Amino acid sequence: MSTTSEQTTLDERTARPVADEYTARHASALIKTVGTPLRVLERGEGAWVWDVDGGKYLDFLAGIAVNSLGHAHPVMVEAASRQAATLVHISNYFASKPQIELAERLRRITGAGDEGRVYFGNSGAEAMEAAFKLARRNRTEGRSKIVSLKNSFHGRTMGALALTGKVALQEPFLPMVEGVEHIDTTLEALEAAIDDSVAALVLEPIKGEAGVLPLPSGFMRRARELTAQHDALLIVDEIQTGVGRTGEWFAYELDGVTPDAVTIAKGVGGGAPIGALVTFGAASDLLKRGDHGSTFGGNPFAAAIAGAVVDEIERAGLLENARTRGAQLQDILRAADSPLLTEVRGAGLMVGAGVADGRALEIANAALEEGLIINAPNPDSLRIVPPLIIGDVELDEFDVRFRRALARL
Repeated sequence: MSTTSEQTTLDERTARPVADEYTARHASALIKTVGTPLRVLERGEGAWVWDVDGGKYLDFLAGIAVNSLGHAHPVMVEAASRQAATLVHISNYFASKPQIELAERLRRITGAGDEGRVYFGNSGAEAMEAAFKLARRNRTEGRSKIVSLKNSFHGRTMGALALTGKVALQEPFLPMVEGVEHIDTTLEALEAAIDDSVAALVLEPIKGEAGVLPLPSGFMRRARELTAQHDALLIVDEIQTGVGRTGEWFAYELDGVTPDAVTIAKGVGGGAPIGALVTFGAASDLLKRGDHGSTFGGNPFAAAIAGAVVDEIERAGLLENARTRGAQLQDILRAADSPLLTEVRGAGLMVGAGVADGRALEIANAALEEGLIINAPNPDSLRIVPPLIIGDVELDEFDVRFRRALARL
């Protein structure tokens, strides 16, 4: 990779007059569930975004693994324009071609096949709420417990939060929805937990919010064996890992496992708000008419965009690109040879780095000043999840800007 680059950022400019105005308005108008915006962004193209003061940034966060095709991709623009001119919303009393066609695509790429069924919502959290109800529907007398993993993240609505294995996120909202047990992410804990009292096991193949932490070797396969043995559902949360992010359509494929259900969101819409629960085999008969619903779920507009995203990932060979570019990205991080970086991990274009001395946020902030957007989900980890479309040019720029960021510290 190259080690020089034309400076194209506002890294030495501290005054951002337009952004300052908007930031003040943001603080005045929005509930304070998020921090002060890092920048006020105005437009994007490919893997680049621009702020309201003209600063240009290489986006290797992609809306937290959402913008699969980057920004303003022509197939998304065309799909949105075409669908907006016909039907945007029709409610769930009616069906539309984009909804049905997207459901058929998802059955195919998940491997659920003709016996699979799809529920559409608007987000990952909504997909997890549907999954929670699916797990409850698998209860019998003596089989009622739902098992999840410590340090996991499944969303912030109350059901999804109950599944989330982060005590600090739960504490302000106790009591949680009952019936969920969180276990350590070890084979020993898994063996001890899964028995005839368990209705479902819910897990992420890679814990994104924990810093891109893959499951231990053999964990997913053993989880499948144990849940099948005890008639429990294996529900895989692929909200962040799914739809090509790890170099396969879904990360469970890396272990050769077929789940009973999978939750999907983020990258499937490429930026359009959409989530889905896909069920496999007998699990497809658990939820009945009236058990769940969403006014906007699977609306023609979001479904048409998501269908175009899935088609483009396939047409452009972006699964292979994620594998190739992800390996290159990991090599770049290792070659940085910084004592601050203790480990590089992940799969495809879902890459994490361990950071020494709790300095991950410092690195992410320094990168932003160098015109590079990455993320520190916790003090000890960096998360790097660029659009699936990146190539040599973007990786060269990442290399240069990341090294400059490290040199600031």
